Amino acid sequence: MVKPELVVLTGAGMSAESGISTFRDSGGLWDKYPVMDVASANGFARNPALVHEFYNTRRRELLGVRPNSGHSGLVELEKWYDVKVITQNVDDLHERAGSSSVLHLHGELMKVRSMRHPERIYTLTPDNLSTSPDSRDEYGDPVRPHIVFFQEAVPNIEPAIDIMQQADVVVIIGTSMAVYPAAGLVNYARRGVPVYYIDPNPAPVPDNITVIRATATEGVARLIEMLRP
Repeated sequence: MVKPELVVLTGAGMSAESGISTFRDSGGLWDKYPVMDVASANGFARNPALVHEFYNTRRRELLGVRPNSGHSGLVELEKWYDVKVITQNVDDLHERAGSSSVLHLHGELMKVRSMRHPERIYTLTPDNLSTSPDSRDEYGDPVRPHIVFFQEAVPNIEPAIDIMQQADVVVIIGTSMAVYPAAGLVNYARRGVPVYYIDPNPAPVPDNITVIRATATEGVARLIEMLRP
């Protein structure tokens, strides 16, 4: 029997309960670091050492946290659905929880790539987390964080659109619905497909979207009760 396709779009609120610092909320990372200094193409060109160290710090933070019950709840839904996660997050908590299909829109924190050959992507290990402008790959090429900086295109947006167009159910979790092009993905779902939106402070959305005003952990638990056959 073919399982219905459940597409989940996750944002910073998905990982916040694991202890990952959010970017846009009050007290978040953008309050502490000028965004264009540490997360833009111009900022990287201007001061690569600062950008490398910013992401080194993010990786060290990531090692100290674990997936939460929201992450594991999405894995539980795989019993009944073909679950495909499209995430705006750069952490690896979906993978660590056991999700079988994860597409990262904004890159992956635990990876770096060659600056001369972007297709050469390398996964860092817990005992080898730090990079700098002096870091080189096995070919002698400099590397950079495998992150989509501001001012750069989002390479995975087309695959994400393809996934969204096949959805039988759409779930949005923990996103401000303000970061484009990701925020526009729901518009590619087929007409009539049910859409659920989990967030403790949800953005205004059309009436045809079912809002679950809750954190990711509580909201996914409620979602499972609603979607379980």
